[in-house]
Order: sequence, then structure tokens, then C-alpha cells
Amino acid sequence: VVHEKPISVYQNLMIGIGPFIFNTIVGALIAAPGAIPVLQFSSAQPIDYFLIWLGVSIAMHSFPSTGDANTIWHSLWSEKSPLLAKIIGSPLVVIIYIGAIGSIIWLDLFYGLAVAMLIPKMLIYMFA
Repeated sequence: VVHEKPISVYQNLMIGIGPFIFNTIVGALIAAPGAIPVLQFSSAQPIDYFLIWLGVSIAMHSFPSTGDANTIWHSLWSEKSPLLAKIIGSPLVVIIYIGAIGSIIWLDLFYGLAVAMLIPKMLIYMFA
């Protein structure tokens, strides 16, 4: 994606991790109506498995790229970057690299399954 240079370090950080947050939430919301019947009841329909598959697919494609991580890293360690941004952003860049490299061993699939199945399971325990 080509866009203008962000004005602040925080904008650059949000551009890099925004899709991760958004896709995680959307994947969980799409998978939840299918995962709850599968996890809680024995009356699951084919549409429930389709919703789980769709939620897993969305969530597993939420990891930012190493290009995003590089951009965030250079922005964080520029001269004008505040200390708080470095403290918050540096661990996030490490997580992005782990996610991107971990996709070689299907870490993104495990993340998608966790989002699609564990979040609805937590909702069941919270509200049941």
C-alpha cells in the first residue's frame, strides 16, 4: 500500500498494526456464531463450519508484513520519536517479526484457530 508519510510515530504505528487489530476482531465476530454451536451444542449445521472457516481465514491473514515492521522500526528509532512510542512500539515490532517468520511453520493458522475458537469459548464461559 502506498500512502503519504505519516505525521507522527503513533500514526505510523497505527497504520502498521491497525489491520492486525481489525482483522482479529472481524475474524472473531464472524466465527463466533458458528463456533458457539460447535463448542457448546451438538447441533452444528454446515453453515457453522463455514463461518468458523471464514473467521479463521480472516484472522490468520491479519499479521502485518515484515515491510510494515521495518517501517515502524525506522519510525520508532528516528530522532523525533518520543520515549513512550519506543517503549510501546518496540515489542510490537518484535511480535510482528515473530508472526511473519512464524507463518513458515503455520503460526498464522494457529493464531486464526485461536481467535475463531478461543474467543467464542471465553464468551461462553463469561455469559453462561
